[in-house]
Amino acid sequence: MANDETAGTLTKPPVDLRYRVEGMDCSSCALKIEDAVQQLSGAEDIQVNYKAQILELRLDEAITPRTTVEEQIRKLGYGVAPLT
Repeated sequence: MANDETAGTLTKPPVDLRYRVEGMDCSSCALKIEDAVQQLSGAEDIQVNYKAQILELRLDEAITPRTTVEEQIRKLGYGVAPLT
């Protein structure tokens, strides 16, 4: 029975994440961030608001951990901090 329990019932659902992205000051910045996050497996429902400097997305952390999202944004030259 242990195999039946681990065969899918313990997977976590995707999580909704919100980040403050510092240094994003135009629509081109927002588009660059959106494109980079879209390249990551498990990321969906990505919304970027450059005026509020907010990134929102749904992430399947079984596929891609949130630290990978944060690293991707930092590689583009932006600061990133999770919002609760």
